Amino acid sequence: MAHSARRDSPELPDFSLLKRLVRDQLIYLLEQLPGKKDLFIDSDLMSPLDRIANVSTLKQHEVDKLYKVEYKPIISISDQLCFLIRPRIPTVKWICDVVNADKAAEKYRRYKIIFTPQKFYACEAVLEEQGIFGDVTTDEWAFYLLPLDDDVISLELPEFFRDNFLAGDQRWVRTAGSALHLLHSLFGPFSKIFGIGHCSKMTYESWREQVEEGEQKARQAEIGNVFLIDRDVDYVTPLCSQVVYEGLVDDIFRIKCGCVEFGPDVTSSDRSIKVMLNSQDKVFNEIRNEHFSNVFGFLSQKARNLQTAYDKRRGMDIQQMKTFVSEELKGLKQEHRLLSLHISASESIMKKKTKQDFQELLKTEHCLLEGFEIRECISFIEEHINRQVSMIESLRLLCLLSVTENGLLPKDFRSLKAQYLQSYGAEHLLTFSNLRQLGLLVEQQPGETLTVMESKVGKLVNDRTAGKLTDAFSSLAKKSNFRALSRKLNLVPKSDEEYDLRIPRDMAYIFSGAYIPLSCKLIEQVLERDGWTGLEEVTRLINGHEFAVTGGGSADLKPKSDAQRIILVMFLGGCTFSEISALRFLGKERGYTFIVVTTAITNSSRLLEALLDNRV
Repeated sequence: MAHSARRDSPELPDFSLLKRLVRDQLIYLLEQLPGKKDLFIDSDLMSPLDRIANVSTLKQHEVDKLYKVEYKPIISISDQLCFLIRPRIPTVKWICDVVNADKAAEKYRRYKIIFTPQKFYACEAVLEEQGIFGDVTTDEWAFYLLPLDDDVISLELPEFFRDNFLAGDQRWVRTAGSALHLLHSLFGPFSKIFGIGHCSKMTYESWREQVEEGEQKARQAEIGNVFLIDRDVDYVTPLCSQVVYEGLVDDIFRIKCGCVEFGPDVTSSDRSIKVMLNSQDKVFNEIRNEHFSNVFGFLSQKARNLQTAYDKRRGMDIQQMKTFVSEELKGLKQEHRLLSLHISASESIMKKKTKQDFQELLKTEHCLLEGFEIRECISFIEEHINRQVSMIESLRLLCLLSVTENGLLPKDFRSLKAQYLQSYGAEHLLTFSNLRQLGLLVEQQPGETLTVMESKVGKLVNDRTAGKLTDAFSSLAKKSNFRALSRKLNLVPKSDEEYDLRIPRDMAYIFSGAYIPLSCKLIEQVLERDGWTGLEEVTRLINGHEFAVTGGGSADLKPKSDAQRIILVMFLGGCTFSEISALRFLGKERGYTFIVVTTAITNSSRLLEALLDNRV
């Protein structure tokens, strides 16, 4: 489906500026506590911090020892303690215990708490309650955005999904708005902003407020359009098995903060190796978006090319050999090391995926997406549960069945739930309640869909009552309307024609030609139409607070300038590597450059683990 008037995609802005800004701010905050100090770091800030300022940088600014926050008495003997933490109440309470223990022991120290990305009133209230508000100094480190790659930026807030969509806690919305404001002030002004979802609307409003409060500077924009999308607009995509290389590596080895740890089964030694996965890795950059079936062919071709490059040295004279060693050999050795790692990783993926009847699993998923042989799919899921293959995998298949079928028939729901609880433990009852609340695993309700009913009732009553009614309705089952959306947007390509994965014709290649991700299809359609006109039926089915607004200060921009073809897509609640691959493909086809900003990288396991409540 190559676009006829295809143009080269414009160059990406340089996001290394974001790293420099936060590094300088952190150094400034550390220097406000002069002299030697020990630094306590929240465990989930360790990896992001390493990408911003390594240990030697911290040592240069008089950080003596580094500790991980572990919620137990500390062993530091330093007179100055600095805590770099997320604004979480349990962590603040632990710091209060540390300070109060020092007071009881009559030990005098200076304490500084640096909250990132911002401090919340609740945290300061805890300091006050515990009587140590006057003993500590607090500050904010505005570390909103971490560039993971040239075109991927993360807020590194995995808790955003559960807090916002399950608990209804909107404290991170301001953070997302501030992140967008930072990008706007450095790379804007944005000319158009599109969005869909309740959280997207609030994030847009938070950003708008911050823009109006600040001063406007006229500059040439580097990013033209912005698209905000909530994760709950499309649950089907993250619930599907990933089959592009980068997605599979994430599913199996867990990519953390752009870095993956390959164990002894990949390194062929007794130790693990950490590898940075980004466009600097030439081998990875060429296979990251490829369907896994093409990866071995590419790697073997790469190995042959590398061998040819090595063989060049035969028959060289002294001067040529000297040039070869100084200019090429180092690069070839590095490429050889990376190539052997990716070949071993691919072999490891092959072993794991064939062992778990992966083809059978994919076939079941494809049937669910197409709406065929549902009884056979249910039998496969029952067998999966009863064999106790994997707690999360079983849950994923149940959710995929429910979301694609707009809920389960009452008898199927009761039977599958009972089998799951018998296999994996009754403590998962709370998990089922969470999944029901999000509309991921629900029983079909007879009669009218709740979304239509809710909108009718909402018109008849005032806002306060409507708010209570909305809460009451949202505690009931939400509808996914996947089948209707699939037909309207043609998300499932016709299966009667052969799909060549080596030459993909649309974004469906990321799921073996079985399904075009809804999130990416919406982005494609809105950009094509320059708004939501003509998609009214689709937005009604999503029930999705869609909006399209023209940004300020861009009148001087030519409508077809390069910035207009640079699209910033912000996923609120997480984004998968498969979606990033699909957007890269769409960008190549249509001459766009997509920049993906996400609250965190997610996949089916992370999504469902965030909703587990099996602690009894």
